[in-house]
Amino acid sequence: MSEGFAVELYFDTALENQVLKAWNALARRQISTQLIEIGSRPHITLFSTPFVDPLKLQTIIKTIASKTQEHLPLTLSTIGSFPNDGNLLFLSPTPSFALLQFHTQLCEALRRDGVDVGRDYMTDLWVPHCAVAQDVPRNRMAEAFCILRDLKLPVSGHATDIGLVEFSPVREIFSFTLGNVADG
Repeated sequence: MSEGFAVELYFDTALENQVLKAWNALARRQISTQLIEIGSRPHITLFSTPFVDPLKLQTIIKTIASKTQEHLPLTLSTIGSFPNDGNLLFLSPTPSFALLQFHTQLCEALRRDGVDVGRDYMTDLWVPHCAVAQDVPRNRMAEAFCILRDLKLPVSGHATDIGLVEFSPVREIFSFTLGNVADG
């Protein structure tokens, strides 16, 4: 049974490979393999919800993707963790105006179509992040942080695509290249 849906922002190949290095380093040390096991792809989650009509989102996301003139520049610059029981570790992008504006446009379009954005993804509360490990054992958090510090941040690249996935396991429903209306 589905746990929910997420709108995800995907990276160019070089930036994606930098994130995969982190996933693989943590997997080799047997700290966390969950993202690999569920079939995830490096991304920034723009919106997530337990229930949604994918067809309703397809039109919204296709429009947002087509209105974006170019790939969004991204710089993953910090390592972080949320103060909850999920023990999620992430790389956080520098919150550029372009990224924040893109997220705001998506949220406004969702609200106009009657989709509840939810507290965690509201424009003024959203913390952009790229997960690198989930459910890290509490006694291994410091070790995981040390491994991530070896990544030599910052790493830069571009967001190139936006898609909708159902999880878990992750199954892509659709994606669109930013600036290209012909995808689907």
